[in-house]
Amino acid sequence: MLEKLKQTAFIALSFKNSSFSRQLSQLTFPPFQSKLKALCSNGQLHQALLEMAVEGLEMKFEGYDTILNECVNRKALREGQRVHTHMIKTQYLPPVYLRTRLLILYSKCDCLVDARYVFDEMPERNVVSWTAMISGYSQKGVPLEALNLFVQMLRSGTEPNEFTFATILPSCTDDYGFNYGRQIHSLIIRYNYDSHVFVGSSLLDMYAKAGKIHEARTVFDSLTQRDVVSCTAMIAGYAQQGCDEEAVELFRRLLKEGMNSNYVTYASLLTALSGLAALDQGKQVHNHILRQELPSYVVLQNSMIDMYAKCGNLIYARRVFDSMPERTVISWNAMLVGYSKHGMGSKVLELFQMMRAEGYVKPDSVTFLAVLSGCSHGGMEDTGLEIFDEMVAEKDGFQPNIEHYGCVVDLLGRSGRLEKALKFIDEMPYKPTAAIWGSLLGACRVHSNIDVGEYVGRQLLEIEPENAGNYVILSNLYASAGRWEEVRNLRELMKEKAVTKEPGRSWMELDQTLHTFHASDRSHPRKDEVHMKVKELAVRLKEAGYEPDLSCVLYDVEEEQKEKILLGHSEKLALAFGLLSTSEGTPLRVMKNLRICVDCHNFAKFISKLYGRKVSLRDKNRFHHIKGGVCSCGDYW
Repeated sequence: MLEKLKQTAFIALSFKNSSFSRQLSQLTFPPFQSKLKALCSNGQLHQALLEMAVEGLEMKFEGYDTILNECVNRKALREGQRVHTHMIKTQYLPPVYLRTRLLILYSKCDCLVDARYVFDEMPERNVVSWTAMISGYSQKGVPLEALNLFVQMLRSGTEPNEFTFATILPSCTDDYGFNYGRQIHSLIIRYNYDSHVFVGSSLLDMYAKAGKIHEARTVFDSLTQRDVVSCTAMIAGYAQQGCDEEAVELFRRLLKEGMNSNYVTYASLLTALSGLAALDQGKQVHNHILRQELPSYVVLQNSMIDMYAKCGNLIYARRVFDSMPERTVISWNAMLVGYSKHGMGSKVLELFQMMRAEGYVKPDSVTFLAVLSGCSHGGMEDTGLEIFDEMVAEKDGFQPNIEHYGCVVDLLGRSGRLEKALKFIDEMPYKPTAAIWGSLLGACRVHSNIDVGEYVGRQLLEIEPENAGNYVILSNLYASAGRWEEVRNLRELMKEKAVTKEPGRSWMELDQTLHTFHASDRSHPRKDEVHMKVKELAVRLKEAGYEPDLSCVLYDVEEEQKEKILLGHSEKLALAFGLLSTSEGTPLRVMKNLRICVDCHNFAKFISKLYGRKVSLRDKNRFHHIKGGVCSCGDYW
């Protein structure tokens, strides 16, 4: 009975029962046990092991427990193995609790095979043992083993507790795991753990990662008690699914309700703000973080770099980067991608050489994608090809994959070498993906190459018959050549396959409020003013030499009607609103969910020149910084 009481007590201790810990600290231990505790608390684990060897057969539960706990806390694998060996040699039969501590030690030290051996050798197991082994598999990225073990646990008759459920849910990934996750959710309800904060956090995180954001919100709203983990999981879920406005709105609401934020909360919020390109709000969050005096977490600083870069402020992004006490490969990549998206190829190469020279962090797949993309957007095709050849030669110990080959196709396509790009695709060691063909089709549209474009378009429609973007680009290509019959045929094909085009959307931030415009939008409170301003701009810009590019209209209608359609593009509405709502000389910052069309690009250039405004326009592919009628992309995107 005494042994059973000890097991129960120490199981409670493993779950950090503070009340029990206080009671335990008041007990008086034998001299040997007190000596071991003193040695371990002073970091003299090696000396404690010597004392264990001297004690030999006289070692008891308390002594093993003291040393094992220190081994677990310090992830001291070899020392833990000596304790395990001592138990075997002295033929000591450890109770469930000590076997579980051994199991946890091996799991923490990435020795899952040894942990499973201890688990399989246990004559009896409790819910803590099962949970510890499941946790080991789940945390080390072996979800199938975790799920299989969970099923075995249920079949053994052991009832899971809240820790078991919170541990198994992260393993419910991909379609296979998500089906298990739904069933586990039913079990959670059955065992009445659905309102438990730990379980709820894991549950909503599972739904969010599966793209079921509405189900995640339902779980979140049902929680009777919320902590920073559950709140952060919901905000992160929104941000990861691109529901940026919802993430920001939820953060504001929870902040008013008294939520305490941690660095993960702020990192998730910054991700949402980067998606919205809400620079002013991002600066406010940065200031709030500084006032909180949070430690310099690398994850948080990486999010800041990404936010500033995606909001168009590379100076601030670089300041954060340069101030970091330590940088990971993600830090370097965030800065490289930022320069690449702004078409600053020379800055990309300069930073890449700096990364190589420092040598502390090795480039990875994303690094080379950013460098190749930077060369592509920066018009540095030959340099990009040289770097790719170095990759093939494994100069950095890294072989290119399909995405890097795709970057080379994009690089060749942007430079107008379309035939060479086709040949490169034919000689690739990989089968071309829809993304590669799509990149080349876009290049055919820019360079008005109907022959190559038609061939590429047909390849794309076979691979991705449901992607509306492919139909639109091919239609643009046909429309620019006046081949309206082909445009009509494509439109009919889209109807037949029930393919719908994503509507164009542009937005800008003004006084911490996002103003969103859709094509021919009539929903904005100042819609009449905005449309009048667009018409006024069209007249003035034409007088200055602007000519509407009618090839951007995919309808075979009169030229006057085409011009009217072009004036309804969301970018023009946002620019007009910006001119109406800001003082003279204030830069205009517009974001767009799709690629900017040629006509809107020209329109923005004329506005910049005639009104003396800097225009920063972020589209799906990159940033366009326009000053005095000249764009940073060199009309090359």
